[in-house]
Order: sequence, then structure tokens, then C-alpha cells
Amino acid sequence: MWRALTVTFFSVLVLLNTAGCADKPPATIENRSVAAVEEVPEIRQVTGVGYDYGDQLRAGVDYVVQPGDTLYAVAFRLGMDYRTLADINNIDPPYVIKISQVLRTSAPRDESGGDVPIPSAPTAPEPPATQTIAKAASSVSTKPSTGVNESPAPQPPTATPASGSNVSANAPVDRWSWPADGEVSRSFSESLHKGIDVSGERGAPVRATAPGMVVYAGTGVTGYGALLIVKHNDTYLSAYGHNDALLAGEGEQVSAGQVIAKMGSTSADSVKLHFEIRRNGVPINPATLLPRR
Repeated sequence: MWRALTVTFFSVLVLLNTAGCADKPPATIENRSVAAVEEVPEIRQVTGVGYDYGDQLRAGVDYVVQPGDTLYAVAFRLGMDYRTLADINNIDPPYVIKISQVLRTSAPRDESGGDVPIPSAPTAPEPPATQTIAKAASSVSTKPSTGVNESPAPQPPTATPASGSNVSANAPVDRWSWPADGEVSRSFSESLHKGIDVSGERGAPVRATAPGMVVYAGTGVTGYGALLIVKHNDTYLSAYGHNDALLAGEGEQVSAGQVIAKMGSTSADSVKLHFEIRRNGVPINPATLLPRR
């Protein structure tokens, strides 16, 4: 009798379990390999900059202007003098470009397939003390919200520059200073490394190497992270990459030694400042201009 009761009891349990599970969907098997592939990498937030649009730009291919672009930044990515790029696209000072505008990145061709001649960017005589700041620099838009100078706001020649510096429309660059404290961890190479890397602590001050105007502040130049570009005169630009925070905005006049950023590691594997000096759009060895330590 006990055996019969045991069989009956287990039969009831089976029926109850079947009834309770009838309305439940089958268990889902988690695919951890897919979940791992779909993980989104952490994106470091950077103060006052836009987004990285990737490397969509190369010479000979038309480029569509993105939010955050300036003509100086586009020319920088091409390794071209900004005046040459402006001439190719018939853009006059103060070099205003607009979102969705199509820029040619090489000279147009004539019916025979040859390049149509365009005025070459003038080369200022050496030494650097003879070079002057372009009038266009004083007319760059001061709106850093989009990074694109949609409504340029010309500044009067007598405007007081930031931090009480003596920057003026005709100020020469007669002295360069180091942009950060620290050791040079990687030197200049014309073919492999377009500037120098200075190692340091996160948040360490990054300073303007000479007086000038900020013509780009953003993260749209692939490989440079949070980047500042400062125009010093018709000939020279300086660039400061991999920052954690940008403390100067587009159109801002900066003085030599002014803190313009905080050192970081955006788009880099270690904390450092990547520093470049470009002459007529071409990278040169900063050590040829910086004072000896």
C-alpha cells in the first residue's frame, strides 16, 4: 500500500510541475561571447570639446565639413597650409566654413587633366622675428559652442588680448618657450612622428609656446585626442594634443606661457603632451625653435 501511495504522490507532483510551467517561456541561454563583442568602450569626457568623426579626410577626395571643424583644422589634417586650402575653395579671410559645406582637398584640373594653377602660400622670410600675425587671425569667430565659424565676429585691432599679453596684429614671434614640464619621451621624426611627446602627470599645466590665437579646440583630428591649435602668425602654428581638458576656446588670444590645457591621455596609451610646430602647414622639429633646457 505504501508503494502505491508513493507512486500516486510523485504522479501528483509531476502534474503540478507541468501545469505550473505550461505558461512559462523556455529559459533563455545567455550568449556571453556576443555580449562581449557588443561591449561599448568607455569614452573619456573632455571639457569643452566635440566629437571624434574619424579619419574621413585625405588629399584628392572632397570633404564634407562636420560640426567642430575649422579651415585651420582641416588644413592641419591634410598637412597643407591653410591659405592654400582656402585658395583652392575660393574662401576669403576670415576663412569661414559651414557645416555640410564641401571642400576640395586638391587643386581643380583643367581640360587636359592638369592642375589649375592656384596662388601658392607666401613664405615669410627668416628669422621668425620678421614674421607677422595675419589680419585674418583677429577675425576668427569667438563662438566655441560648435567649433565652426558660422557667424564670424571680427575683433577690433585694439582689443585687449587674454591675460594682459602684448599680442597685436603685427607682433613677431621672437621667442619660443616649452609648452610643458617633463622629459621628452619621443622625439621628432619627419616620416613617423610629426612632433615631440613630453611626459608628465595627469592634469599638469600645458602652456602656449608663444603668443597667438586659438584657431581650433576639439577632438575631431584623429589620433590627437583633445587638441588645441594656436596660430602665431602667417607662417607658424603650434598644436597641443592628448589633453584631458581644454582651457582656451576658439578665437581666444593667448599669451606666451599662458595655461591653455591640462595634460592627459585622450587617444593615447599614457599621459603625455604631443606638441607640434608647423611652418606653412608642414611639421618641423620643435627642437630647432625651443630653447635648450
